[in-house]
Amino acid sequence: MTSTDPTSTVTLADLAGDRRRRATERRMRWIFLLAASSAIVITVMIVATVVVEAGRFLLDVDLSSLLADGWFPREGKFGLPTIFVGTLWITVIAICVAGPIGLASAVYLSEYAHPGVRRVLKPALEILAGIPSVIIGFFTLNFISPDLVQRIFTSAERGSLLAAGVGVGVLIIPLVASISEDALSAVPDSLREASIGLGARKMTTTVRVVLPAALSGIVAAFIVAVSRAIGETLVVTLAGGAAGGSAFQPNPVDSGLTMTAAMANLASGSDQVTGVGNAVQSLYLVGFLLFLMTFGLNLLADRFVRRFRQEY
Repeated sequence: MTSTDPTSTVTLADLAGDRRRRATERRMRWIFLLAASSAIVITVMIVATVVVEAGRFLLDVDLSSLLADGWFPREGKFGLPTIFVGTLWITVIAICVAGPIGLASAVYLSEYAHPGVRRVLKPALEILAGIPSVIIGFFTLNFISPDLVQRIFTSAERGSLLAAGVGVGVLIIPLVASISEDALSAVPDSLREASIGLGARKMTTTVRVVLPAALSGIVAAFIVAVSRAIGETLVVTLAGGAAGGSAFQPNPVDSGLTMTAAMANLASGSDQVTGVGNAVQSLYLVGFLLFLMTFGLNLLADRFVRRFRQEY
């Protein structure tokens, strides 16, 4: 029963609550702090290890070998241009495939699809993101390459950078579509209604009002997709066509290596890596370069979003 005595007062002890509950809250606060701190510590340790080992590699190896005409680490040839160009080709091809398809899918789901259709199509599109990369790799090698790429480019090899790039593009379509659709859906309906009220057609409203308003989110989606394409391993390892090493291949219809595929091929078994000169340390150098690339993309995305972000 609530006291109605006007002389009764509430003390600080009453507001503090139960002592056991306060003790539980303090323990949970320390547990959560430990979890958050451990993530930072682990990240710092990984980065420090990669930097130290990459530095040792650069001190031990002849720097001219970094510009060799090919990537053959077991032979002392660490041609970084070979795997860098392969990574660049994969990324460009993947974005050319996933960009238009993903953005068009996002526009349809956000602006044109009936709510019932959207409830079915969006989860179905996102299921693609749950398919393992190894499945996409085999699909690329056994279907995309022979039935699509080689029919259009007759000189293309079965395992090629072009086929692998298309496979990675299929893999990152859900990223572009989902993040872009979220950005488009966040645009207030008042902007659409104002445009239509001025006599603009649906397409004009979408292209000239909705898309510019969601520009920062769309660009963020593309940068996330680029980072995913750069870091993809299994698809490019299976469908890239090169194993163990590769000569410099500027033509995407030929087989080639990316930075991630080079690391996977070299580290496929410890018995194949141990004792092969500086082969192990070369993995740390490639990993450090990948870290710099993705970190730079994240900084670029954050700066772009902060500059062009519109709050409604």
